[in-house]
Amino acid sequence: MELSTIYAALAALIAALLALMVYHLMVVRTGLARIGALVATHDQLIGGGAGASERLTDLESRLAAARLTLERVDGRVSELEALAKTDVSRVGFVRYDAFDDTGAELSYALALLNREGDGVVISSIYARNDSRTFGKAVSGYQPAANASEEELLAITRARNAKA
Repeated sequence: MELSTIYAALAALIAALLALMVYHLMVVRTGLARIGALVATHDQLIGGGAGASERLTDLESRLAAARLTLERVDGRVSELEALAKTDVSRVGFVRYDAFDDTGAELSYALALLNREGDGVVISSIYARNDSRTFGKAVSGYQPAANASEEELLAITRARNAKA
């Protein structure tokens, strides 16, 4: 075997060992240090070492604070859900010409309902000489009194509206 081949193999071995040493110092050693710190903390907690009771007390107080926060949030969500049942979240609107001699669809029916379909439908009928406004209660998407075709359409539009 030639001497240059031996030198090349030796140089390759030294380069591989240097690369392995750099990798160990940069990656493996830092990982082992973190694992060592975790093992030490674990041993302190399990063995009751110094600071273990303080850590456990701190964890218990944080857990109690988190429970109180969760109870407040749960109460607030319940309040908001109750409020959402009564809010006006469904609206239907229809414009139309009530009479043949008027144009521009100045008459309208407006349904203002909550998620349960309770609320009111308001109608305004425009004529050349005057205007009339009517209001009818709505319960479960059904008007309490006879409703016009336009009022029923406004209720239908409100029912189909995304809440």
